[in-house]
Formats: sequence, structure tokens, C-alpha cells
Amino acid sequence: MSKSEERRPGELTARELARWAWRQVTSMRTALMLLLLLALAAIPGSVIPQEDVDSLAVTRWKSEHPKLTPYYEKLDLFGVYSSPWFSAIYLLLVISLVGCIVPRLLVYYRAMRAQPPAAPRHLTRLPVHTTYLTEASADDVLGRARTLLGKRHRVRPAAEGDDYVAAERGYLREAGNLVFHLSLLIVLAGVGMGGLWGYQGGVILVEGTTFSNNLTQYDDFKPGSLFRQDQMKNFRFSVDKFSVDWLKSGPRAGQAREFQAALTYHVDDGPAKKYDLRVNHPLEIDGTDVFLIGHGYAPVITVRDGEGNVAYTGPTVFLPQDASFLSYGVIKAPTAKPGQIGLDGLFYPTFEMIDGNPVTVFGDDLLPTLSMLAWTGDLGLDTGASQSVYVLDKSKATQVKKKDGKPFRVDLQVGDTVKLPDGLGTVTFDRVDPWIRVQISQTPGKEIALGGVILALIGLCASLFLRPRRVWVRALPAPATTGAGPDDGDAEGTMNGTGGTLVEIAVLDRSGNGEMDEVLAALVQQLQEAAK
Repeated sequence: MSKSEERRPGELTARELARWAWRQVTSMRTALMLLLLLALAAIPGSVIPQEDVDSLAVTRWKSEHPKLTPYYEKLDLFGVYSSPWFSAIYLLLVISLVGCIVPRLLVYYRAMRAQPPAAPRHLTRLPVHTTYLTEASADDVLGRARTLLGKRHRVRPAAEGDDYVAAERGYLREAGNLVFHLSLLIVLAGVGMGGLWGYQGGVILVEGTTFSNNLTQYDDFKPGSLFRQDQMKNFRFSVDKFSVDWLKSGPRAGQAREFQAALTYHVDDGPAKKYDLRVNHPLEIDGTDVFLIGHGYAPVITVRDGEGNVAYTGPTVFLPQDASFLSYGVIKAPTAKPGQIGLDGLFYPTFEMIDGNPVTVFGDDLLPTLSMLAWTGDLGLDTGASQSVYVLDKSKATQVKKKDGKPFRVDLQVGDTVKLPDGLGTVTFDRVDPWIRVQISQTPGKEIALGGVILALIGLCASLFLRPRRVWVRALPAPATTGAGPDDGDAEGTMNGTGGTLVEIAVLDRSGNGEMDEVLAALVQQLQEAAK
């Protein structure tokens, strides 16, 4: 028994199965389903904080949701766009689009170059048509028709024995389809280049500090798969001043209207240049973009230990918790004696007590106030393990308390100093410095992707607004009997005896715009006027 006889009905060979699978993957239905699936898969990335966008927000989210964090990490929900499952959907979509677009490119290319089709045998059976009689010869009628239609139409080359002229306009609509589908591949190529060779990083900079573009300076850094460190441009910039324009009155009082960071930057060893960094107005340095994406406050705090030595001093970044810029921060003094000192708590830009509760009523730092709890003992700072500067390890620490056993709270306003119990030291609130968060990115394929988007718009407009239309003009010797043309009462008159020419004209609209009667009437008028 042969192998073909051994196969059961409906059973596919490996080659047939592969061919069937390829047809399914590259079908337009599959491409649309994958596009919808990709949109759904992107929803967690817009709802859940992402490591490559705002690692500070991820840290804060993890501290607020400790039970959900392990599950989210297993599902890569903090890095949706770089997760294996999202990459698989994206890769399948690319394969599907390429598989269904490339064959269509050939179809559109052939359609764009195709000649107008020959005239149907019975033009009077088309929905929009007319006939009339003229004394001009058939050759003269066809010559005039070819001249008139050739001005705005593509005319089919004349062949020996043809008794008609075939013309078509709007064929560039197929070119629009071709450009639109080709642009999709260009956009995918541009996005792919950015993902492979580009990088994106973020850093928080306090006013007065300087950033140099090297890996050690970033708070978070996400390179592409083919990124090389030598791609990073040699530049540095300093944050000279950061200012916020707050609305003082009206229904939006308390909201920020404009942010601006005055920068001084150097490229290589070049001269210093100034730039005012604003939202949606990035600084571009040799293909690298610097964006302003956030800001906040960094209270300057000095901690002295029990021996009077400075154990910690400097601006401390506090992370905003809401739109009023109520912020959370952590202070760690690992060298303090007799024991390590840790502080964690809230910063109120404009402090006020309302109904016995501390609140901040304004985002501007009009009355900056700190309220923190103190800890001492082992804060996990001597183990050498990596520890976030925004998290205080209290597992082995002891909370500082008052004599009555209640937690000791460090409440400070600018210029205040609080003495810690049990000779642990003092805490001083010196001043408030603003900080900004900048995103620095290099996207090699962005110009290609932008060009693809522009081409897509051009192709889409062409395919939507260009109206394909076909016109046929046939000239035949008039029949021996005189009278109006068949199926039409619009003939201009009758002729006695034989001679003359019967002209049949038909217009076919391929876009359904419903204006063919006017087009037909205008063409008849032009032909008749040309015959005079």
C-alpha cells in the first residue's frame, strides 16, 4: 500500500500543514486580531507603572502593594513592552503584516500600471450611458475623444480595428494603496531600529547639580538589544535653576501652569550653551533627546549623631504622592554613633491643619514642613546588599519613642532643629531645593518611522479622495434607418438615408460618488462642440 493510500481523509502532510499555518498567520483577519490583541496587551503598560518609564513610581507601587508585587513581577507587568509575551504578540503581528502586505504590494503595483480595459460589447447596458448621432466620421469622433480624454485620463493605446476609445482616471488610487501598505513596513522598520539600537534612561537632578552622559549617572537605564556603549554621545549639563509658574487664583488655583529648567550644557569639550528645558520642548544634543518629565522637592537636612558629628547632610529627594505634592522620603545616616539613624515620613510644601489633620493646601513651597518617624539600630546598611534609597529597612531596627512609649515624631519647618531622645543626636531642616526628573533617549529609527507615518497619511488620502473612473467612447457607422439611438431619446436628431456616425458613451464609477450623469453630460457637450 502506497503512502498516499495510507493517509486518512483530511490528514495533512508536514508541508501542507506548514502551508496552511502560513496562510492562517498571514491572513488579514489574523493581522486584525493580532492588532486588537496588541492593543489589549498594552493596557497594563498604561495603567501599571513601568520600570523603563518611571522606576520611582514602580518602587512606590511595590511598597504600597506588597502582596500583589510577586505576581506582577512573574507576569512582567512592570516591564510590559519588553516582556516575552508582549514581544511574541508583536513579532507575530510583524510576520502577519509582512506576509499579507508584500503580496498585495505586487497586486497594487500591477493594478497601478495596468492599461484601461477594453470597451464592453454593449455600452448601453451600463448604468450611466448615452448615444447620439453626428455627421462627423467615426475616425474624427474617436480622434477628438482621444484628445479630450488624454488631457486628464490615461488612454488605452489604439489597436488596429478598434472602434472605441478606453480611458481611465483615478488610477493613482492604487498608488495610494501601494504607498500606504508600504509605509506600514517602513514604520515597523523604524520602530524596530529604535528598539534594537536605541536606549532610554532616567535620572533625578537637584537644582545646582550636573549630569554627565555615562551609565553610572543614570538612576535607571534601558538599552536596546544591539546597543553599544560607544553610541552614547559625550555631553554634560547642569541644572542652573528650576521654576514653576503656579496659578494663584481661579478655579484651577494651586495647579502648575508652566515648568522650566534653565540648563547649561557642553558637547564634548565645546563651549557652554544655554537652554530652557520645558515640557514637550526637549533639548536635542547630537541625536540624543533630553525630556523634562517630572519635578518635586528635596529638603536639605542635616543629621548629627550623639557625639555631635555630622552623620548626614544634603538635599534628599522626596517623591510626590499626589497632585498637591505631598511627598514621601527616607533619610539614612549609617555612620551615626552610638547607632545608625533612619528617618522616614512626609513633606508638606504648604502645611496646614484642617479639622485636626495635617494637609498640604498648595503645591508651591509656601510653608514647607517635615513630619517623620525616627528609627535606630540595624538598618541593613552594613550588609553590602543593594538597597533602594527610597526604602527604609525596619526589620531589625528599633523605633525611637518618647518617654510615654509613643512614637517620637520629628516635626520641622525651615530653620528648626529637633533633638532626638536618648542622646541619639539632632535633626535640622536647612532649606528646600527643587529637583527635576529628565528622560534621556536615543532613537535611531525615529526619522524613518516619521517618514513612514507621513507616507501612510499621503497614501491614505490618495486612496480615500481619488475617485477612479472609466470612460468608453465607441463610434459606429449609423444604421440605414434614421432615428434616435437605441435605448436613448437624447439623440440630437435624425438623418435622412444612410451616413453619419452613431456615438455611444458610457461612464463607470468605481467609487460610488454618484456624479456620473454630470460627467457624462460634460463629455458629450465637449465632443459635440469640438465637432462644430
